[in-house]
Parts: sequence; structure tokens; C-alpha cells
Amino acid sequence: MSWLDRILGRAAPVARVAGEPPSGNGASSFHLWWELPYRELLTEVSATLEITEPPAIDRLYFWALQTSFVKPGGGGAHLGLQHNPRFPGRAAANWGGYAPSGDGSLLQGSPSPLPSTPDDVNTRDFSWSPHRPYRLTIGRSPDGAPAGFHAWRGSIEDLHTGEVTVVRDLFSRGEYLRGPIVWTESFARCDHPPVAVRWSDLLAVGEKDQPIAVGSVSVNYQERTAGGCDNTEVTVDATGWLQRTTTNRTTRSGTPLKLPRAL
Repeated sequence: MSWLDRILGRAAPVARVAGEPPSGNGASSFHLWWELPYRELLTEVSATLEITEPPAIDRLYFWALQTSFVKPGGGGAHLGLQHNPRFPGRAAANWGGYAPSGDGSLLQGSPSPLPSTPDDVNTRDFSWSPHRPYRLTIGRSPDGAPAGFHAWRGSIEDLHTGEVTVVRDLFSRGEYLRGPIVWTESFARCDHPPVAVRWSDLLAVGEKDQPIAVGSVSVNYQERTAGGCDNTEVTVDATGWLQRTTTNRTTRSGTPLKLPRAL
């Protein structure tokens, strides 16, 4: 509540901790912005995702690594795991993105080696397990792309078995990556049972192939005015950053969160 609201006797806004998120897509999202030099051009980004408290209901949850394509602007894309009731075992992987035109058109890509039960070009059948770390990587593909485009490969490594799964390649005019983030997108009610994930080992590779470990992120929550829930939370432990739904929020939006070893 602002000082002006107090002077004018305005009531404090009611926190949204129950009911459906009234956002445009029906989801409540929260993000971790990697703290990197803004103008740093990247050739690869990767992050480890572990679903520490899986969903208990048949609603869509999406956890993803997202980046933009630049030089020239080539849109953006996200790679991640989904708890998706439309897929076998409610488990899926998504590697899809949007063109820079602003009209919502999708980036084109190569055929995926993974099946898709509902025949979704971006979302494929992928059997993941909770309490198991998965390494999400977006990087340059060794395969070709149509003239004037660059091929960007989305792959997922099961760190328990060592198996690497290529989801597919996306085609963008952008030659580099910029502005990586990781996020949770929940299509559940704000008062549905809690779900939690841990993000760790955030890593970027610069244009000269130099590895850049990320030890700090900036927290961002979808605003209440944009339909976000007020009971999502981000914390940090000795290993990584935890995102959790249906809990008390103690970390404010815009807060930088460093790993203990990066202090």
C-alpha cells in the first residue's frame, strides 16, 4: 500500500491467493533473470531442472529455459518440461518459439525424433521423473538450416542415466543468443496444492566459446494486475534457486538472489 493510498484512505488491494489466474493465457508465471552483461553475445545456454514437488492435479505446468535470438533480431524460444494432461503419463517436453514479427507466428524447425500423442509440433512425448535432475541446453546445431537462417538445437540430458535426447532444431535469423531466463508457468488455481522445482548450474557460453557461470539471478513475478498469483515464491539454497507455488511470499520482485558460493 503506497503513502498516497494511506493519505487518501484507500483500501489495500486484496492479495490473489485463491481462484483461477485471470491472465490472458490463464496462467501465473514467475521468472529468474540471469545476471549477465546485457550486451554479452552467447552461443549456448544451459540449466539443470529438478522437479522436487510434482503436481498432484491434472493441470498444465511448464518449467523452461528461455532465450532470445539476436543479430539480427530473431525472436525467442523456450525449452522445458511439462506436466501436461494431454500426454502419456502427463509428461512432455517443449521446444518452441516465436518469430520477431510480433504477430505471434511460430518459428519453424526440423521434425522431432520424439512422437507427439496430440500431434503438437512444439510439444513432444517425454517421460520425465520427479526428484531427478535434467540438463536443458539450447545451442548451435551441427545440422544445417534453410538459407538465411541458423539452426538452434534444444536437447535434454537425464543426469541420472546420462541419456541425451534431442527434441529438435529451431530455425532463426539470429546468429547469437541473449537474455536467458528460467521460469515456472502454472495453469492451476492459486490455491491448488503446491508445486516446486529447483534450478541449478546455470551456464552460458560466450561468442569466443568462453564459459560464463551464473551465480546470481533477479526475481520477477507476474503482476497481480496482469493476472498473477500472489503466493508464488523464489528462494535460494546451497545448490540452486527454488520456485514454489501456493506458499507465503518472502522474496520481493526485483530482488537479486546469489548462490552462497557466489557471495
